[in-house]
Amino acid sequence: MKRLAAVLTSVLALAGCAAIPTHTSPVAVNPSVGSATEAAAPKPAKGIDPLSLVREFVNASANPEGDYAAAKAYLTQEARESWDTEAPPTIIDTTFNTVPTGGDPSSDGKHRTVLLQGKNVGSLDVDNAFVQRVGDLTAPVGLETDKDGEWRISDPPDGIYVPLVGFQANYRRVTLYFYDPDYAVLVPDPRYVVVPPSTSIPRRVTELLLKGPASGLRGALATAIPNGAAQRKDAREADDGALEVDLTKVGDLTAQARKLIVAQVVKSLAGVTSTRIRILVEGAPISSDQPELRPADVQTGEALITPDADQSGLVVSDGQVRQLVSGEPVRGPAGTGEYQVVSAAQSLDGAQLAVVSRVDGRSVRLRVGGLEEALSVVDLPATTLTRPSWLFSGRPGEPGTEVWTVVDGANVVRVIRTDAGWTANAVNASELTALFGDITELRLSRDGTRVAAVVGGRLVVAAVVRGTDSVTLRLPRNLHPTVLGTTTLAVDWLAQDVLVASTSLAAWPIAKVNVDGLRIERYNTSNLTVPVNSVAAAPGRNVVAVDQSGLWSAADVGDVWRASPVKVGMGAQAFYPG
Repeated sequence: MKRLAAVLTSVLALAGCAAIPTHTSPVAVNPSVGSATEAAAPKPAKGIDPLSLVREFVNASANPEGDYAAAKAYLTQEARESWDTEAPPTIIDTTFNTVPTGGDPSSDGKHRTVLLQGKNVGSLDVDNAFVQRVGDLTAPVGLETDKDGEWRISDPPDGIYVPLVGFQANYRRVTLYFYDPDYAVLVPDPRYVVVPPSTSIPRRVTELLLKGPASGLRGALATAIPNGAAQRKDAREADDGALEVDLTKVGDLTAQARKLIVAQVVKSLAGVTSTRIRILVEGAPISSDQPELRPADVQTGEALITPDADQSGLVVSDGQVRQLVSGEPVRGPAGTGEYQVVSAAQSLDGAQLAVVSRVDGRSVRLRVGGLEEALSVVDLPATTLTRPSWLFSGRPGEPGTEVWTVVDGANVVRVIRTDAGWTANAVNASELTALFGDITELRLSRDGTRVAAVVGGRLVVAAVVRGTDSVTLRLPRNLHPTVLGTTTLAVDWLAQDVLVASTSLAAWPIAKVNVDGLRIERYNTSNLTVPVNSVAAAPGRNVVAVDQSGLWSAADVGDVWRASPVKVGMGAQAFYPG
């Protein structure tokens, strides 16, 4: 180890410090541990050179089966016993390198040090949530020859490094569901579990569900499952083909609590099974009304956060709010140009409008009210305001009572309707602004538990944590900084856990991004001209983009963008309810 430390010190003096994440141990997800699997692991090819040995070791580390038996085959016996396989895997770019450093001059030619070099992508956190962590990787790997003259790794790198392609082959994305703080809507919380054996995936999903929301969403999400609940038996397929989940240590449950728990369990397991789901407590059905369920049988609150089909979207152009499909101005002052509208948002029920109105060349005001009515001015002086964003009401048929915006790029506010009118309340966004700079765009998720923002040109997400008398944005994460950099211009929510962002990059005019940052997809670049200054998205709707030439729409990432017959002016902004 002293030899490795000396080599690493000399390399870092030339290359700079590497960004190698360190974390606490994750929830155990390895499907099997045992000497039989280790014995069955194939040995490295005879005569393999040190560089190839390290490369194959890293590739084999993607398979955690048998306590990483495939990777341990490349280690000396002593290293097998000391290598920390409880550490969470760090995912690195598939195009990593193994670089020779030469032998130790004082050695007898039986020792080598190889540098593992590449780019970090992220890691699995303690709760099996993916956390994006980018940066350069430089890790020394020590090797020595065994009694047969074959190279083996004697000093593996600290932690487990897994190429992205190997991670995708051996781990599966699963979506757990928890509630917004008012228990009105189920909210997705993506995690990753080991694939083999697939029969154990329901057990592992249930195990993670019982532990609660991911650490990055604690305080933003709630669970109806009592603290300390456990599986009485492993979740598994019963003899009649139904997937059976048997819980224990849940205490006395009200009828409402049982209903909420059922929805969480069924929705979370819907992505890993197509069969009926039977939920038990201490061996007895949790509900006598319907002992077996499918996803369609549970209420998720999705209707509360999904715009009605007849709400086709709006667009702000030349100071007017107009219909997105027809181009006709909405009725009332917002459509006449009287307010000189800069940006706007429509409530999820479609009945209300919040607009940013230009007062003069140096200031703007927020106005809120009925869609076709005169809008009330909010006491919120500002030079700039980001386009507003509505929180859902929480109850069917009720109008929204909360609008979010950002004052002068720094102060996030939520404007709440009270008996005295609309009142501005500060949101604690210090973590967001301290890290990244001015906020030019902020979109509250339609379920109210996350925000997506453009901060200093970066695409950022954060959790919305509501206290008794305060709201805080916590744990902001910059998504795909190596791809998008500081070029992001606008963002919107395509789904509860999927974003669509527009940029000034010719290669990435519109990007589709998973909220955890692992996956990014490029929309077709045909017909769009950068910069794309506005993007609008909603569940089940076409994505709408606005560039210098007008309005464009596409249903999916591979679709060619289709031009809208509606003509808009420079700086137009399209939007769906929310």
